Amino acid sequence: MQLMLTAIVFSTFLWWFSTGIIFYLNARPVHTFRWSMLAATLVLAAALYGLWASAASTTVSSAFVSFSCGLLIWGWHTMSYYMGIVTGPRKAPCPASCSGWMRFVYAASTGLYHELAIIVTVILMAWLTWDQPNQVGLWSFILLWLMHVSAKLNVFLGVRNLNIEFIPKRLQYLTTYFRQAPMNLLFPFSVTAGTIITVLLTQQAMNAEAASFSEVGFILLASLLALAVIEHWFMILPIPAETLWRWSLNSSKSSAVSRPSSDTLSSSRRRDADPAITSLPEHQG
Repeated sequence: MQLMLTAIVFSTFLWWFSTGIIFYLNARPVHTFRWSMLAATLVLAAALYGLWASAASTTVSSAFVSFSCGLLIWGWHTMSYYMGIVTGPRKAPCPASCSGWMRFVYAASTGLYHELAIIVTVILMAWLTWDQPNQVGLWSFILLWLMHVSAKLNVFLGVRNLNIEFIPKRLQYLTTYFRQAPMNLLFPFSVTAGTIITVLLTQQAMNAEAASFSEVGFILLASLLALAVIEHWFMILPIPAETLWRWSLNSSKSSAVSRPSSDTLSSSRRRDADPAITSLPEHQG
């Protein structure tokens, strides 16, 4: 039980702290981005190596290593997106007259390269761990990706909290693709599916041998998915998600994170057309 609690605390802290570091670096002046991305790319290379090196091992420590590598690899994608480096071919607001299918296409194109990069990374990670017993890092990345897609679909249909506090000024055009609504029909299915899978993973951990690789691996994945479900709830509950990372959002005097103007949001919310998919900050979720 103590090891399970350690795994829960570890996954929660790594998720929270790494997300905060990304927000902090994104809030720095633009001229620092090249150095931040260089450092992040070195971390990415080390994480891919760690994923491969730990794939054949089924020790408790290898589960922690693989899991950490999965989150660090995801962090590279998050950072590159919010720094505006790997986004998509479209970098403009949604035209006011655009609706229906074209609105969807425009919005999807704002993050097309980001999504393709994630798919390539999943393939690479699967190749590095192919036919190996330690798949914790790969599955942590896949779970983050699935919940990332779920968040985008929920924004497409409309949520109460748009979390615009996390959107950098350079990506402010994304807010024109948001839709604000009390809730949508997909949301209950998203959180229910996430909760069910979390419970199943927890059951697998409880049924595994105590202090084993399987116990730690399953509880790490269950904790990560539970955090992603909680993030989904932040979309509709009157809970300010930015409170969790205020230390990183306010850490830079030259912060690039700001609220879109009230005129921009008002014009976006007045549109009755179907909103398009865009990306919420996928905090290591």
